[in-house]
Amino acid sequence: MDDGLNKEVPEVRLRAFRAVDEPETCELFIQGHTHVLTSIGVTKVTSSKNEWTKNPASFVMIVESLDRKKVYGGARVHVAGGSDPLPIEQATSAIDPGVFDLVWHFAKHGTGELCGLWNSREIAGYGIGSIFLIRTAVAIAYQIGLQSLFALCAPYTVKPVQGVGMELETSIGNEGTFYYPKLDLVATTMILKDVPILSKANEEDKAAIFRLRDALNTICVEELRRKEIKIHYEIKIPGLDKWDLNQTISNAKKNFVKNKINEKELDFF
Repeated sequence: MDDGLNKEVPEVRLRAFRAVDEPETCELFIQGHTHVLTSIGVTKVTSSKNEWTKNPASFVMIVESLDRKKVYGGARVHVAGGSDPLPIEQATSAIDPGVFDLVWHFAKHGTGELCGLWNSREIAGYGIGSIFLIRTAVAIAYQIGLQSLFALCAPYTVKPVQGVGMELETSIGNEGTFYYPKLDLVATTMILKDVPILSKANEEDKAAIFRLRDALNTICVEELRRKEIKIHYEIKIPGLDKWDLNQTISNAKKNFVKNKINEKELDFF
């Protein structure tokens, strides 16, 4: 483990912010995520141009050292209606354009996507990437007003997202699955349909998410398989008074109409 971390009970900060507000921190996120992806042979993904850093509807969670000099993991929540389509739309629309209809069905009431989930080897085994960032993403989705949340999951994240109430969406791809981000990796389409109430979440995850929603800035000692980690949660998003979900939903409608027009042009030719 990193020399900067307590080997018995590591101590980290998990905080949230809008991507456009912290370009330098976004760059640290990109560097860490890229390192993790290349270590498993993935060199190209739909977000590889990192345009999400300029997307006003992109929210970032980052796990860092208390002095903010080291980044150990992160994830993002993108809201439908931002300056770019959701990552799931970018990744799968060439295979199944029906993803646009699916996303718009939920975007009418505010939807987004949990994406870019990763953690470094230094912090592996403590639940950062498998549990705690996922719970935090759901708490943040509620904070920004979303009613639903998508995820395009690797096989090892399907079970953790089911824990927070996500379910398989079979209407697109091959019963909900795609080969992504490369041909020997299977990605599964999952969706949480009721962010406010979490009716299908297991009790432990639901209770933990509700606690985070009630105390966005708090300190907890979390435990996974007898390993403890102390997390300083700072997930109250700064400047959220400038966030307008209704305007973002309006943009999502414009994007949906544009995509449908493009589909018709493709069919014509």
